[in-house]
Amino acid sequence: MMADFLMGYSIQSWLESCPQGYLDGTDYGHQAGEKEPESLLDNETFREDAIRTTVQLIAGERAALAASSGLVNAAPDDPSKMFLATQTLDEARHVEIFTQRLYDLGVKKDELDSVISTYVNPNLVKFAEVLLEKVDKQDFIAGVVGQNIVLEGMAFSVFEMMHATNHTNNPKFAHTLSGTIADERRHVGFGENRIGSLIQAHPEKKEEIQKIQQEMTYHMLATFTDSFKTNEDIIEEVQAQTMNDSAPAVFHGVDLARADAREMEAVLANTVLGEFKTRLGRIGLEYLSPAA
Repeated sequence: MMADFLMGYSIQSWLESCPQGYLDGTDYGHQAGEKEPESLLDNETFREDAIRTTVQLIAGERAALAASSGLVNAAPDDPSKMFLATQTLDEARHVEIFTQRLYDLGVKKDELDSVISTYVNPNLVKFAEVLLEKVDKQDFIAGVVGQNIVLEGMAFSVFEMMHATNHTNNPKFAHTLSGTIADERRHVGFGENRIGSLIQAHPEKKEEIQKIQQEMTYHMLATFTDSFKTNEDIIEEVQAQTMNDSAPAVFHGVDLARADAREMEAVLANTVLGEFKTRLGRIGLEYLSPAA
């Protein structure tokens, strides 16, 4: 049974769907010639907000790159190793395309590390530390739960929200996100199927897996909450300046182009947690509220 679903994550399937499919003809994930809008580049508030957002994406993708590459050797079977090898390439591409976006936003290459250090959310840094500690111990189960279910499962909703916000006003970034979303959908699917099949075969491991989920979820939810609290004034300023000019950006029934910071936080919390709970249910787990 497990071998059947793993065949869907073969290297050949990856080649056909990804580099030969939705990424064919793209330039750093977007259409050739697309640029960041002048209205963003000319407004320091908008530009700084875009830089801050992109830094979080890079930090998350760097963690996923380190985790997926480390899990290749920890994987107990060849099909999982091959899938994680393709995921490693995906994550490396994500790091590259979001780093390129920082350059497109005006960040100089010799300033990259200092910019990332300045803007990265400390809760996301802590999540990466916890995840990579488990990967370093060759804990395959914990690594897949932390990376493919918690990190990428929650980030998936964030990417979709950002895509909805940018698809009209910033096609370049929206196209970059489209390919990333397609990649993450495949990564999350692997995590659900791999851990779900493991729980079916070894139900005695369910309690251990639920505890891992609870621990890892805490740091991700703290990242989202802290981001909105820290950046509430910036979000409000951006919304105030774009209120009359922005096209509607409807996501789960809410126009994000005109929502305030609290409304955006509520939408994200509902979608992230709602979809995460659904995902856990599909693999036979119950959502456990995280504790510090």
